[in-house]
Amino acid sequence: QVQLAESGGGLVQAGGSLRLSCAASGRAISPYAMGWFRQAPGKEREFVACISWGGGTTYYADSVNGRFTITRDNAKNTVLLQMNSLKPEDAAVYYCALGRSGLASVSPSMYAAWGQGTQVTVSS
Repeated sequence: QVQLAESGGGLVQAGGSLRLSCAASGRAISPYAMGWFRQAPGKEREFVACISWGGGTTYYADSVNGRFTITRDNAKNTVLLQMNSLKPEDAAVYYCALGRSGLASVSPSMYAAWGQGTQVTVSS
């Protein structure tokens, strides 16, 4: 059974950067797409970014496109989310997810396993 552990969250000023990491254990992530989602207080979980099994396809939410970058290192069983030019509206708990297949998807239903999340706080 795969376990996903996010890290790298914290408090940052608006305009700053953070890099989130998702380390997987118990299963190789290489055959699967990986995704990042986030949930702010009082809001539903929303898609942020995803990447296909080989890294050749990525999708981003319109709200983060051009500011966030998702990458993966299959040898290290790790997925990263580089977040630049952070805005107060980016504040949320960020979750890493393992896809049900190798195809990148924006739908939460296409992900089979989730991490516990890491808090990102952005001060204005």
